[in-house]
Amino acid sequence: MTQQDNHATGASEKQLSRLEHFPNAFFAMIMGLAGLTLATERLEKTLGAEHQVSLLLLIITALTFAVLLAIYALKAIRHPAAVKWEWNHPVRMCFFPAISIGFVLLATALGPFAPGLSVALWGLGAALHLAGTLAVTSAWIGHRTFEAPHLSPAWFIPAVGNILVPIVAGRTGYTELGWFFFAIGIVFWIVLLTLVFNRLIFHHPLPERLLPTLMILIAPPAVGFVAYISMVGSLDPFARILYYSGIFFFLIILLQLPKLSRIPFAMSWWAYSFPMAALTISTFLYAEKTLSAPLRIAGMVLFGLLVLVIIGLLFRTAKAIANRQVCKPE
Repeated sequence: MTQQDNHATGASEKQLSRLEHFPNAFFAMIMGLAGLTLATERLEKTLGAEHQVSLLLLIITALTFAVLLAIYALKAIRHPAAVKWEWNHPVRMCFFPAISIGFVLLATALGPFAPGLSVALWGLGAALHLAGTLAVTSAWIGHRTFEAPHLSPAWFIPAVGNILVPIVAGRTGYTELGWFFFAIGIVFWIVLLTLVFNRLIFHHPLPERLLPTLMILIAPPAVGFVAYISMVGSLDPFARILYYSGIFFFLIILLQLPKLSRIPFAMSWWAYSFPMAALTISTFLYAEKTLSAPLRIAGMVLFGLLVLVIIGLLFRTAKAIANRQVCKPE
């Protein structure tokens, strides 16, 4: 074998190695991009503008999602043991349902453009997410041993992600199905919120690379507010509790910024994106229901912050990929 052949073989092995270590946490990027798309749709509605920018973002998000799905499918074919390892990992297993959440979010964003396709994609995403929730929940209560240090806000993704499904259900008349998923999401939010705070208060601090997942605390009440309004159509005391809970968690995260700003980049940073989008959308919706000009301005400020966060995350992700700082053995 020539030196050139050896070099080619070595390069090929490195590429295969990177594929083997391609993390399912990449699908958190889709949640962030889809969240930006939905926030843009809500801003366009608030301003009375046509859905042009959001359509472009939707296309970009869908293409990115397709590429990531293809890469991960290739990983599953060539490195099934690596996928099994992620499933057995107490944190990474929680990112598998981010795939079905991606379908649900894309379906939600597709609503203004193709209602029929939106419902079909939503049905697929809802079914997949229910299956993922059952699988992860069965693993939690099965024969595997989990300890308090394994717990992080990332655990919200599988079960509390169900709270996204009612948004489309409320718009399309699938009311009972919407309440089914809403009930799952709310109950697990309360249960997991209690467990997560117990872990944060009475056990060792989160590992540095998982600190950005604290931002996920904002998402359940913010999304829950949007889903609840989609189902009932008007503000009531429970809707207000959901919205202001999201605001409170946002304030908590603001106090953690000095600590969060010092940690090195990891794919977990994408946890900043979707919760920020959810809070932005819920603020625009609350402003619409209360006819509040200050809240409308607050929504625009949050949208500006969301755009900056997404741009920063895309830049840091591209830089990390170029420097081969991702897709490495853990």
